[in-house]
Amino acid sequence: MHVLVTGGAGYLGSILCEHLLNAGHRVTVVDALLYGEPSLFHLCSHENFTFHRGDVRDESAMRAYLGDADAIIPLAAIVGAPACDKDPLLSTTVNLDAIKLLNKLRSRDQMIVYPVTNSGYGTKSGEVHCTEESPLEPISLYGQTKVDAEAELLDGGDAVTLRLATVFGTSPRMRLDLLVNHFTYVAVTDGYLVVFEKDFKRNFIHVRDVADAFLHSLENYDAMKGRPFNAGLDAANISKEELATKIKEHVPEFFVHYSEIGTDPDKRNYIVSNQRLREAGFEATRSLDHGIVELIKGYRMMGRQRYYNV
Repeated sequence: MHVLVTGGAGYLGSILCEHLLNAGHRVTVVDALLYGEPSLFHLCSHENFTFHRGDVRDESAMRAYLGDADAIIPLAAIVGAPACDKDPLLSTTVNLDAIKLLNKLRSRDQMIVYPVTNSGYGTKSGEVHCTEESPLEPISLYGQTKVDAEAELLDGGDAVTLRLATVFGTSPRMRLDLLVNHFTYVAVTDGYLVVFEKDFKRNFIHVRDVADAFLHSLENYDAMKGRPFNAGLDAANISKEELATKIKEHVPEFFVHYSEIGTDPDKRNYIVSNQRLREAGFEATRSLDHGIVELIKGYRMMGRQRYYNV
């Protein structure tokens, strides 16, 4: 297939494009390179890879890029609550308006698999599994734009959406703000961490399992279209305290203080059922331990970070 990936130079996209090419697909990436990362350099030698620097809000450009694509994976987004809060207008136009534009321009014969954050489930008890039928109650602009974009696509009955758990693992366009990545980073570099609301729970999934879930969705599109699917690791419905304890198994000198004073601005607290995706034939397999070991290796290569004086 010819797959158009918007935002393909990002944390997930740079892994997904590699998996798509390895599976024999032709890949065209459109990305504004907002972060200036050379994350796709390793794919440039591949004859089935094409890159366009562009803005997903540009109607004439997107009409041309859609061209002969068999499938579309729209990853372009301002990702995360803090990033969206810094520029609400940019976030809304990229995360929601650009999806409406894409949905208007695409042929109904073009498959579309769209990533949503399962943070749309908001602040639940952390005790009852959220399913795809659970009410969506996003608590941030980021969550709201993604939930609204999902509704736009599913209303037509011919899209697949993947409600992603919090992603972890290394990528050519690394992100340190994701919870597992961040906790592991401070364990390796600072050696200590203060955790607020230690019992708040989250579900997690490895970035390469996410890429494989997209491939599975394309390959089984007719059976899956018209529905959302939670995509996470069943064994990784855990609290912040359990995550920190697991990282400490790999970094024994890591000191964690659980504070009873203070709050985390991210109030999400939920566990997720991934049964529907498993029944559709896909199950995440890369464990948290696998990801933590991988991250530790990667952080050893990173050295002194930009903007750090020492």
